[in-house]
Order: sequence, then structure tokens, then C-alpha cells
Amino acid sequence: MKNKTIIGNLEYIALPKLGITELQVRVDTGAKTSSLHVDNIKKVLIDGEHCVSFDIHPDSHNVDTVKSCHAPISDIRKIKSSNGTVEQRYVIKTPVVLGQQKWSIEITLTDRSDMSYLMLFGREALGTRFLVDPSAVYLG
Repeated sequence: MKNKTIIGNLEYIALPKLGITELQVRVDTGAKTSSLHVDNIKKVLIDGEHCVSFDIHPDSHNVDTVKSCHAPISDIRKIKSSNGTVEQRYVIKTPVVLGQQKWSIEITLTDRSDMSYLMLFGREALGTRFLVDPSAVYLG
């Protein structure tokens, strides 16, 4: 426990390979996998590699800001959402930066437009690096 960083239930992360420098996320230890709200999801072939292209709104307060991204498809999984519905989602693997730490995580891509936060940061992404203080925000 000595080497773990304490983070809050809301944090800012960067997804450098996607060109996202600051994205507010909800840290959710109840969610196994991280999920990201994206629009216009399309499977594409780039240099012979199966990829997914999508649009993201990195600033939740300005939906006019759109960033077009693409990433190799790491997997396609059936995910059960918090309301119990099962959805098939593309999974990408990408580096993430939180505070002074950088590592790779898996993210499922989905429509989270009816949710308060663009991204859930799940327990697989947290790994053994962090402890979560649910009463705090922006500690990382």
C-alpha cells in the first residue's frame, strides 16, 4: 500500500495516442472495463490492419469540439451495462496518463450520451497502482 497513489472519484487523464490531453473521467471500481463515449464508430482497414474510427468530444462542456480518431481493434466483447443490457463493443488498447504514471489500458467504445461523464475509468485500468478515495476529486 505504500507505493500506491490515492486518486479521487473524478480525475483528469490524457490519452496521448488519441490526441487527448485532458479528459475528465469517473473512476468506477464497480466497472470492470473502462468505457469511452464516442460517435460515428466505423470498422476500417488501415494498412491492412483492422481498426475502428470514431469521433470524440474531449470537452464535455463544449460538444462542438470534435476530435476524429482511429485505433487498432484489440477485441470485440459483449459488455453488460449498469442497466443490465448487453452490448457488443469494440475494444482498443491505448496508453493513458494519470498524474505522473503512464501505462496501457483497454477501453470499450460506446454511446454514453445519456451518462454524466464521457468516460468510466474501470478497475482493470486502475490495476494495482491506485487507491480510490470516493470522497475526493482530482487528486491525481
